[in-house]
Amino acid sequence: MGTPISSIRNLGPATEAAFARAGITSAEQVQAMGADAAYLALMNAGTAPHFIGYYVLVMGLQGRPWNDCLGDENTALRRRFDALKAQVTKKGRSEIEAALDALGVVERRRNA
Repeated sequence: MGTPISSIRNLGPATEAAFARAGITSAEQVQAMGADAAYLALMNAGTAPHFIGYYVLVMGLQGRPWNDCLGDENTALRRRFDALKAQVTKKGRSEIEAALDALGVVERRRNA
């Protein structure tokens, strides 16, 4: 089974549950994937993209406090996050619905 994901700095039970929904069940798996691939797996499994969630994961995998990233490093992380978001396909949505959702105009569909 491996080491619990919640053993990674900054990550708790909610993140661990989200990873489980994505089929990722150990800290070793997350570490081997790296932050970008792991967060992409979360989004593809239905986790709504959120910069702070991504940021916390990146910092945790580096063994750093979640709020340790400032300035240019934070800006670079935002660019990486935006690029990851662009890779996610919204299942069951037209391109216009996905674009409106990204702008916060369309209410998110709930999975049944």
